[in-house]
Amino acid sequence: MEALSNFLITWTSIDLLALTALGTFLGIYIGAIPGLSVTMAVSILISFTFSWDVFNALALMVGVFMGGVYGGSRTAILLNIPGAPSAIATALDGFPMAQKGEAGRAIGLSTVMSVIGGFVGIIILSIAAPNISEFAITFQPRDYMMLGIMGILLVGSLSGESLTKGIFAGAFGMLIGTVGLDPLTAEERFTFGVVELWNGINPVAVMIGMFGLSEALMQLHHLDKQAIKQKLDKIIPSWSDVKKYLPLSLQTSSLGTVIGALPGTGGDIAALISYDYAKRTTKKPKVPFGQGAKEGLIAPETANNAAVGGAYIPMLTLGIPGDAVTAVFIGALFIHGLNPGPLLLVERPEMFWMTVGNLTLANIFVLIFGLTGIKLFSKIVECPKGVLVPLIFILSIVGAYAINTSIADVWWMIAFGVLGYFMKLYGFQVGPVILGVILARLVDENWRRAIISERESLPDFFANLFSSPLSVALFSIIVLALISQTPVMRLFKRKS
Repeated sequence: MEALSNFLITWTSIDLLALTALGTFLGIYIGAIPGLSVTMAVSILISFTFSWDVFNALALMVGVFMGGVYGGSRTAILLNIPGAPSAIATALDGFPMAQKGEAGRAIGLSTVMSVIGGFVGIIILSIAAPNISEFAITFQPRDYMMLGIMGILLVGSLSGESLTKGIFAGAFGMLIGTVGLDPLTAEERFTFGVVELWNGINPVAVMIGMFGLSEALMQLHHLDKQAIKQKLDKIIPSWSDVKKYLPLSLQTSSLGTVIGALPGTGGDIAALISYDYAKRTTKKPKVPFGQGAKEGLIAPETANNAAVGGAYIPMLTLGIPGDAVTAVFIGALFIHGLNPGPLLLVERPEMFWMTVGNLTLANIFVLIFGLTGIKLFSKIVECPKGVLVPLIFILSIVGAYAINTSIADVWWMIAFGVLGYFMKLYGFQVGPVILGVILARLVDENWRRAIISERESLPDFFANLFSSPLSVALFSIIVLALISQTPVMRLFKRKS
C-alpha cells in the first residue's frame, strides 16, 4: 500500500503533474532538433532547479528525458536527420516510408510502439531492478569491448549486400572516433599538432553532416521531382498492426531494457542491436529492410524507449549511471542531498516508486503529445525541393552550431556532409560510419582496461575470453555474426 501511495505522488499533485507534462512536451521538441541533446537539456535544468523541491526537479527532468528519447524519431523519419544518436536506426526505414508518402503512418506507429517499449522498460525496472543490476555489474572490460564489437558487426545489416563496404565504413567511423587525446594516457592521437582536435570530433556534428547535409546534396539531383503528398488519414495505427507487431515490440523492448541497464551503453546501442535482431528474425518482411519495413521502424523505437527504464536500474540500485543522462541525474540527486546507490532505497524508499510513477506518467504524455502536431510536422516533407533543401541546410548548420556554439563543429559537419554525399554516390552506407564513431570509445577504453587487467598479456586475455559464461556467449555471438555474413552462408540461406 505504501508503494502504491509513493507511485501516485506525481499523479496526485497538480504541480508535479504539470511539470511532468511540460518536461515531456519540451523534451519531444528538443529531441527533434539535431544538436540539442537530452543530456544537454537535463544538464541545463540542474542549474535552474537546484533550489527546487527534489520531487519537482525530478518531475521536470524525467519528462524531458522520456520525451527527448522519443522526439529524435520525428526528424529522422521526415528529413533523414536523426534528432539523437538513438534515432539513427529509426531513419533507416522511417525515412523511406516518408518518401513513399507514409510519414503520418510512420510517426503514428513509432509513437504507439515507443510508448509500449517505454512501459515494458518501466515494468522491468519496477519488478527486476535488483536482479538486472547484479547481472550488469558482472560485465568485465573485455565484455564491454565485445559488446562494442557486436555493434560494429551490425554494419553487415546496415550496408545492403556488401559486407566489405560496411566493414570499411564502420572501421572509418572508429578511426574518426579515436581522434583527440587518449582517454587513459592523454597522448595525442591523429591530431597532427592541431590543438582544436584535442577534444576529438563531435559525433553529433558527424551525424548531422552524414545524414542531414549529405541528404540535402543528394536531393539536388531531384529538384524537378514533385513533392510526395503525405497520407495523413491514418495516423493512429490500426489494432491489427499493433497486434501483428506486438510480439516483436515486446522482444526488442526487453532487449533494449537489458542493454540500457548495462552501464555506459544506452538507447543508441539498444536501438541498433534491436534493429539487427529484427532483421535477422523477421522472415519474408512485406517490405525489405532499408526500404520502409515497419519492423525496421518498430524495433529501434521500442528498444530506445525501453532503455530509459533500463538506464534507471543501475542508477537507483547501484549508483552507477546507465547512460549519459542518468549520469546527470546522479549529479542532480547529489545536489539535492541524496546519495544514489543501495542506501538510497533504504534511506528514501519513496524515491524508487515515485520515480517509477513519474516515468509512467511521462510515458503517457509521450503518447498524447506524440500523436499531436503530426500534420504540421508532415508538411515539411511536402515542401517543394527548392524550399526543403535550403531548410535542411539551415537546420544542419544550426544543429551543428548548437552543439558547443562553435563554428568549428559547423565546418566538421560540412566536411562530413560532403564526404557522406560521395559515399552515397558510390554505394556506401553512412550509418556504419556513425555507429563506428559512437562505439569507438567504448571499444578502445575497454580493450586497454582488459589488457591492463591481464597484466598486458595478450595470451592471458584470449584465455580469459572463455573464463566466464557471459564472455563465451558474447564471443560466440561475434563469431556467428561474422560467419552469417559470409557469401557461403548467404547462399545457404537463399537455398533454404
